[in-house]
Amino acid sequence: MADKTQLGSVTIETDDNGIATITFEHPAHNSLPGRLLAKLADTITEAGKNDAIKVIVLKSGGDRTFCAGASFDELISIQDLDTGKRFFMGFANVINAMRKCPKFIIGRVQGKAVGGGVGLCAAVDYCVATQWASIKLSELAIGIGPFVVGPAVERKVGTSAMTQLAINATEWKTAEWAQQKGLFTEVFDTAEQLDAYVGHLAEKLAASNPEAMTRLKHVFWEDASDWDELLEERAAMSGQLVLSDFTVNAIEKFKQKA
Repeated sequence: MADKTQLGSVTIETDDNGIATITFEHPAHNSLPGRLLAKLADTITEAGKNDAIKVIVLKSGGDRTFCAGASFDELISIQDLDTGKRFFMGFANVINAMRKCPKFIIGRVQGKAVGGGVGLCAAVDYCVATQWASIKLSELAIGIGPFVVGPAVERKVGTSAMTQLAINATEWKTAEWAQQKGLFTEVFDTAEQLDAYVGHLAEKLAASNPEAMTRLKHVFWEDASDWDELLEERAAMSGQLVLSDFTVNAIEKFKQKA
C-alpha cells in the first residue's frame, strides 16, 4: 500500500500580469501531510520575495473539497511530544508564511474545509467561495482542539463564532454562515462564477501599487506580530494532547469507522 504522506503536490504558475496561482492537491480530500505543508509554506514565502509576482491566488485541486486539514495518516502515527509538536507546526508555518508574505493572497475555496483547511481560509487576505464550501473545526471530536488555527480563525470571525465552531466540532456550518461571520467575502453558486470573480479581482490588484498593497497588508496584520511564538506554543499544546489516552482511543475509533 502506498504511503499517503508521500502523495500530493504543490505547484505555482505565474501569468504575464504577475498573478501567481499556488495549487495544492492530495487524493485524500486535499488533506495536507507535513511534506506538503512545508512545501506550501516555502512556496508562499518565495512568491512573496519575487518582484515579478504582484498578487497570489491560493487554490486546491478537485471540485467539492477545498482542504480536509492535516493528514490523518500522520496524526495516528505520533508517538512522542517532539513529533506531535512538529506535526502541528505544519499549519502554523503556513499561516505565518501567509501572514508575513508582502503580497495579497486571494483564497479560492471551491468546497468543504475542515480543521486546518478553515485555518487556510482565515489566513488568506481575501477569501471567496462557492455554496459548497461548508466549514467545520473538528479537532475537539478527536480529543484535541483548534489551537494552531484558532488565532487566524478568531481574527476573521470573532470570538463568538470561533467558540461556536470549536465547541460544536461535529456539525458543518454553511458557506452562507461563514460569509455572514466574515470568513468569506463572497459566495457563488458555481465554480465558474467563483473563478470569474477571482480572476477579475486578481487582475485589478495586479495593476495596483505594489508598495501600497504591501503597506496595507502590514497594517492589516500588525496585531499578529507575536504569532511566531504564539502558534509554536499552540502546536505544543496539541502535540501533548494527541498523546493522551482519550485522543488515542478517539483516533482508534475513527480508524475502525474508516
